[in-house]
Amino acid sequence: MKRIGVILSGCGVKDGSEIHEATLTLYYIYAKGAEAVCMSPDAPQAAVVDHRTGKETGEKRNMLTEAARIARGEILPLESVKEADLDGLLLPGGFGAAMNLCTYAQKGRQMEVRADVASLLEAVHRAGKPIGAICIAPVLVAAVFGRMGIPVEVTVGNDASVAADIESFGARHVEKPVHEAHVDEAHKIATAPAYMLGQNIAEIAPGIEKVVEAVLRMAS
Repeated sequence: MKRIGVILSGCGVKDGSEIHEATLTLYYIYAKGAEAVCMSPDAPQAAVVDHRTGKETGEKRNMLTEAARIARGEILPLESVKEADLDGLLLPGGFGAAMNLCTYAQKGRQMEVRADVASLLEAVHRAGKPIGAICIAPVLVAAVFGRMGIPVEVTVGNDASVAADIESFGARHVEKPVHEAHVDEAHKIATAPAYMLGQNIAEIAPGIEKVVEAVLRMAS
């Protein structure tokens, strides 16, 4: 059975992993006969946001503790997971991907990626294993590999500003509608827009399914 890592960044679209995207990712992994290995950095979130008002609360929360809510407690500290433990890797979106796993939300093109996240992505890629990223998470993938001189192709849908940022890293952006995914066969990277374009869980599901299918196929 293939083991697919899923990097979570908290719990909730405005300050962690987008719950619909994460849940669909986990559902399709299991529905297609694979096993999900959930993980998260054991570190504070950049912020905690009241999802009713959209305002920061000033609270302190831990990414791993919050992400455990999505994983039903079955989650590992990211630092304990090695490339050899996995057949592929997936990153759901949500603002946590942009502000906890990296600093794109805070710094834009000057963003930095957490060292532990970048290290695992690089190790998985070096081993010839596939990576999937959803919603805003492709920005993180583009930054890691584009800056290494690896011209990966990703999609976040049709957001011109984000696409320009992606290309500034040395990656290539490909426009796709919400129900589609883009598969960079040469670099084994699959991405989908999800809530960068979608308005509800039904609209984002087909693209996420295609990402999971591509990751599982490329993990063969």
